[in-house]
Amino acid sequence: MSAHVPHLIVAALILPAVLGSLTLLLLRHRLDASRLVSLGSCLALVGIAASLTMHASSGAVESYALGNWRAPFGIVLVLDRLSAMMLLLTSVLALAVISYAVVTGADRKGWHFHPLFQFQLLGLNGAFLTGDLFNLFVFFEVLLIASYGLLLHGQGAARLKAGVQYVVINLVGSTLFLMGVGLLYGVTGTLNMADMAVRVSEASPGDQGLIAAAALVLTVVFALKAALVPLHFWLPGAYAATTATVAALFAIMTKVGAYALIRTGTLIFGEDAGTLAWLTGDWMLPAAIVTTAIGFIGLFAARTLRDMAAWSVGGSMGVLLSAVSVFRVEAMGPALYYAVHSTLAGAALFLVVDMIAKRRGAHGDALTVAPRFCQSELLSGLFFLSAIGIVGLPPLSGFIGKLLILDGVRAAPEAAWIWATILITTLIGVLAFARAGSRIFWKSASVEGTIPVRALRGRWGGAGVAGGLLALLAALTVLGGPVTAYTGATAAQLFDPQQYIDAVLGPTAGGRR
Repeated sequence: MSAHVPHLIVAALILPAVLGSLTLLLLRHRLDASRLVSLGSCLALVGIAASLTMHASSGAVESYALGNWRAPFGIVLVLDRLSAMMLLLTSVLALAVISYAVVTGADRKGWHFHPLFQFQLLGLNGAFLTGDLFNLFVFFEVLLIASYGLLLHGQGAARLKAGVQYVVINLVGSTLFLMGVGLLYGVTGTLNMADMAVRVSEASPGDQGLIAAAALVLTVVFALKAALVPLHFWLPGAYAATTATVAALFAIMTKVGAYALIRTGTLIFGEDAGTLAWLTGDWMLPAAIVTTAIGFIGLFAARTLRDMAAWSVGGSMGVLLSAVSVFRVEAMGPALYYAVHSTLAGAALFLVVDMIAKRRGAHGDALTVAPRFCQSELLSGLFFLSAIGIVGLPPLSGFIGKLLILDGVRAAPEAAWIWATILITTLIGVLAFARAGSRIFWKSASVEGTIPVRALRGRWGGAGVAGGLLALLAALTVLGGPVTAYTGATAAQLFDPQQYIDAVLGPTAGGRR
């Protein structure tokens, strides 16, 4: 292992933890200094994640034992292709979101935005790197506590109502998480995921019933985080009620649930688990198909652009988990490619919607005909690109992602259902966004008068950030070959968990020799 890699792995956690604490204690009333710290932290995290991704692209799996306590007794961080990819996606998204918050002044609505933002990154990075189920719970709680504060950023009755619902639902999820972890620990005697994978594969028939029950409890928890039907009802209200910057960052939150489903499904309950293999796939696929349908049909029921953006996040999660749920290596690679695309596309749509709402005066983001507004030509183009990104039309990467998923699931017995759902909901999405765009831009062009221009902060900077995210979608298309090669290799690595197990439990495991 390169000498700097272990330090970079743990730096992805230490950096936001230390800077978030310092910002909270010393800089919470010094906005300019807090902004510099947050921007610097996000830039550094992009550099760290890029370096780790380059290292992981060689196929190496690295473990870092905190305090030099070896697994399975100590806390272990594990870097492989999947965790590196998710770290890079999180850091790039965070840099875009914090840049938008700074240039538009969205971070002025509360004193604690920047420390909460850093703690959110701590929870996200920890969830992607931890090799221990209990510490996965811990990092879930860190990111959830930070998300509670971010969700309420800016105050307001609607946000408070959505925040209370969000808190209650996730407290229930946390309780179930502890129950599932406790059951697994009681049967296997370990919380380390690599060690648990070994013990589950060797479990006696008498223990398999409890292990299956625990696995299903955990799957319910992860499905709740991923907003999978019937546990999706918290997402539209929460994402539509909060600020656009927070909603854009939350585009990665549902992917944490998908990540946990993928990690536990391939590592602990994969092919080596015997009768427990692929335990969750049988019910996950129907739920994912219904999630896709409800998400895109919800676009027609939406009365505001923010509602549409929120429903589109749910619909894209259904598409992603439809591919994941077949648990085939040829479908997992496309699912990971689509995960990257849908995160960036969802974030871009929230930012574009926010800019539209701020320029339409009293009309806001309501799907009503109103007079023309400032920068309507520019924003109509950004909205069009965001819409085709969400729906999955060429030339952006959503088209490639969906095409790869359709090809990847061909050999699955449920392929016809997945194909029909994705193709029909794509058409529904096209019609819904076309209707919204015609009301906001085309029909409004025939209305006499213009909406007065208000003093807007970051009029061009905000558009630049949203345009940057859309440019990343174009880059995913242009670089489709290398990116799909990486995601395909990631899928192959996931379905061959022995390398992960050896890296954590083997004689050379750990960060220091």
